[in-house]
Amino acid sequence: MSFLIDNSDYFHFLEKCAEVAKKSTCHRSKCGSIVVYNNQIIGSGYNSMPCNANQSCFKDTLSPTFKSDKTCCVHAEQRAIMDALKHFPDKVIGSRLYFVRLDDANHIKISGKPYCTICSKMALDAGISEFVLLHTEGITVYNTQEYNVLSFQYQ
Repeated sequence: MSFLIDNSDYFHFLEKCAEVAKKSTCHRSKCGSIVVYNNQIIGSGYNSMPCNANQSCFKDTLSPTFKSDKTCCVHAEQRAIMDALKHFPDKVIGSRLYFVRLDDANHIKISGKPYCTICSKMALDAGISEFVLLHTEGITVYNTQEYNVLSFQYQ
């Protein structure tokens, strides 16, 4: 079950996500994510084109009926999870994933509700316990299983 938290440590980590998000090369949205285990950052990532892809986004040319991920980028959460698995594989199980999106002035934006089944499935598979997002109501912590279920319900 998700819950709201009022804790400066959580906001500190969201600010760390914002620093990571500033590295994003996506032309549509700057996102950053970190994986934290026992208050240690064990992985980080930002959204950008795959390393070996050309640098043009084709999202706008896709048919409205296209039924898969409509972004050209690897998601920040995916990169953070891969980074954690690469550098700290023994600390991923039971960790917490933080995510932020930045506005055009590089300020943290309020996150939408859980919707990315690609990232929720990857987090479940890796053993991440919780997702942390900033909502209008405050910092919200989701159990990863709940985040996954909510992502599949998103419309």
